[in-house]
Amino acid sequence: MPRQRRELRSGYCYHITTRCNNREFRLTRSECREVLLFAIKRCQDKYGFKLYALCIMSNHVHYLLEPQQPDHLPQIMHWLNWYTAMCFNQMLNRTGHFWEKRYHSTGFPTSDKRRALNTLRYIHGNPKAANMQQGFFYDFSNYGTYDRLTHDGITQWHPAFLALGTTLEICAAAYRKFCKKYKPKPKPEKKNHWGSKLLAKLRARGKPTKVSPGQKSLWEEWDAPAEEIRKVAEKFVLANCFDPKFISITSSLIEKNTE
Repeated sequence: MPRQRRELRSGYCYHITTRCNNREFRLTRSECREVLLFAIKRCQDKYGFKLYALCIMSNHVHYLLEPQQPDHLPQIMHWLNWYTAMCFNQMLNRTGHFWEKRYHSTGFPTSDKRRALNTLRYIHGNPKAANMQQGFFYDFSNYGTYDRLTHDGITQWHPAFLALGTTLEICAAAYRKFCKKYKPKPKPEKKNHWGSKLLAKLRARGKPTKVSPGQKSLWEEWDAPAEEIRKVAEKFVLANCFDPKFISITSSLIEKNTE
């Protein structure tokens, strides 16, 4: 059965969710999150899209973006998922699919202020809903750019946010108040399907799979631009984290230890 075509329209922004394959927690390592931020920056340079919201969770990522042209969206996500999958497979010494099936996307007019604000709040509220944070500040979400009016080098403010007041300070105060009213819905408990516990035991006892000698990765050698990745990630985290002073101290200590 052919899969349904996406509706791509001019003047729309899209809430996109992409998950790790099998919902595995592959994005817990800070190195992977930093590479993802770098990949997003490279993808922006390539396609020139606007990114209004971003939240990198442990096993999935939320984006709210607006492509320059409607038909750019599949190209953006194809390049971004392909590039990051190659990077992560090299870093984690794994093969196969990194991202799960098709990414999920929901589009709406950029001019729909109410829908935009609700989507922004939902994305920024993900860490809070998952009990990862008490508030909305999160190192790998761009909530901080809306609350503190900072610039992280990757995202920008949505027009709906800029319409909240006559000054940026009023906009930030209004959005902060709007987010405080957010009450995330409790997530349903994870259910075990018939036989899942038995299969888990069989997998644990099974022999590790061996890679065929003739099987080669797409990249024979992966030369990651470490300094460039670090700069992109550091700028994003400093703009969005709860305590920039703490992050600055930690970063300087890491640099001294690696010299």
